[in-house]
Amino acid sequence: MAIKRGTTGKKNTQSVKKTTPSSNPQQSPTTVESTSKNQERLLDPTNKDSDESNAQNIRPHRLEDYIGQESLKSVLNIGIKAARGRKDPLDHLLLYGPPGLGKTTMSLILAEEMGVNCKITAAPALERPRDITGLLVNLKPGDVLFIDEIHRLNRLTEELLYPAMEDYRLDITIGKGQAARTRSIPLPKFTLVGATTKVGSLTSPLRDRFGLIERLRFYEPEELALIIERTAKILDVTITQPGAMEIARRSRGTPRIANRLLRRVRDYQIVHKHQSINEEVASESLDFYQVDPRGLDWTAIPSAHIS
Repeated sequence: MAIKRGTTGKKNTQSVKKTTPSSNPQQSPTTVESTSKNQERLLDPTNKDSDESNAQNIRPHRLEDYIGQESLKSVLNIGIKAARGRKDPLDHLLLYGPPGLGKTTMSLILAEEMGVNCKITAAPALERPRDITGLLVNLKPGDVLFIDEIHRLNRLTEELLYPAMEDYRLDITIGKGQAARTRSIPLPKFTLVGATTKVGSLTSPLRDRFGLIERLRFYEPEELALIIERTAKILDVTITQPGAMEIARRSRGTPRIANRLLRRVRDYQIVHKHQSINEEVASESLDFYQVDPRGLDWTAIPSAHIS
């Protein structure tokens, strides 16, 4: 298959700079969605947080600010220090685990710690070979390339990654038929961070090319409470420690769900004119949103009773 050089899949990717929030792209104005059109499931970890205006502030930017995942942080801390000492990029990293645990956030932190840029994309967006080709040829030395749901890469795109990961080389075919010829393009050394919720779906050749393979686990309520308190401070929400724990217990061990529940509890607090979110207010509001003390909503309760 012929690949046209110089064509990039810009609309399928986003580039995140390592500098200040002033380098972020323009943010879209806040809109209010109609509940009759699409009612958001509060406990769905695959849904991204809707409050985009605070998304970059809520994400931690340094490894020391990242709450939880202590084992993973220890491994990455060693890898970062070693890479800095060698003046080389960090080894390719595969992160796997359930959605909403912070895989994208960790890739941004790695880029920040290494002092490089991070380019973010998702495997379903890399439909054609030229999409991944455009990303790779525009990487700068040391950059982090984050591919979400990497197990969904098509076969041709995956095979283009093999020499890029091992030899920092991109093999492309120019022309068709008897006139076809292969050309190798040298690439700068970079770090590929792959994220997946289905590590068993990765092919062995791709999985074996990652130097680090790490699992993200569910969070303890105490860890989620710290995340909730930090988010509340950023959102200028007054919350007590028992109130944060009440939200944490109903968050299914997932930071994305915890932050989403905090926003809904904040709405309830504002409308009912409570001074702060304490345990009683948190419990009352989450009951209103049909999230029970076990963290189950109306869609999960019937299946829980059956099992």
